[in-house]
Amino acid sequence: MVGLLGQSPHFEVNVTRLKLGDYLVDGRFLIERKTTADLAAAIIGGRLFTQALRLAATQLRPAMILEGAEYKLDETGLRWEAIQGALVAVTVFCGIPLLRTRTPEETVSTMLYVARQGQTYAIGALPRPGYRPKGKHARQLFILQGLPGIGPERARRLLARFGSVESVMRARAEELRSVAGIGKRIADRVRWSVEQPRSEYRTAAP
Repeated sequence: MVGLLGQSPHFEVNVTRLKLGDYLVDGRFLIERKTTADLAAAIIGGRLFTQALRLAATQLRPAMILEGAEYKLDETGLRWEAIQGALVAVTVFCGIPLLRTRTPEETVSTMLYVARQGQTYAIGALPRPGYRPKGKHARQLFILQGLPGIGPERARRLLARFGSVESVMRARAEELRSVAGIGKRIADRVRWSVEQPRSEYRTAAP
């Protein structure tokens, strides 16, 4: 992971020992990264709930990233009820946001989204809790900013190019890339978020 972060032009990496969590992003966001194997080991060893409580007590903004394809959870040997119960404890009772990624590369991208949206929120560009946009145009921009990598300016460009949220959702990746500021990575992430491949929902054979 450190190698991947170092390869990214968007991160300046400093390696140091943290008292809590795995990554401190932008000096504000404390990220605990767990692969599916890590999650299983933490549940079996009884460490997960303790870690979540410590994260919840920090003055930073904590989050947990669970990395790995969903079917790999079946390979841990744990019953689904045990996994689900552990995740409920972390998210509902400890209040730790849980983010899902499939690969280390997606984990790096997700941490970048956290940093960027944190900076956007700090200047008041992201809607605050309870915010209700007034008017159709404002609501359309609000919806588009929920897509990965799409901030206020890109949302405005998308709406100007396609005319409606529905058209943006139906646009092919190459069409999305025709909008200024949207490259292949963002276009692919947008397509992934609105059109989940059927294979992602396969269940393990009995």
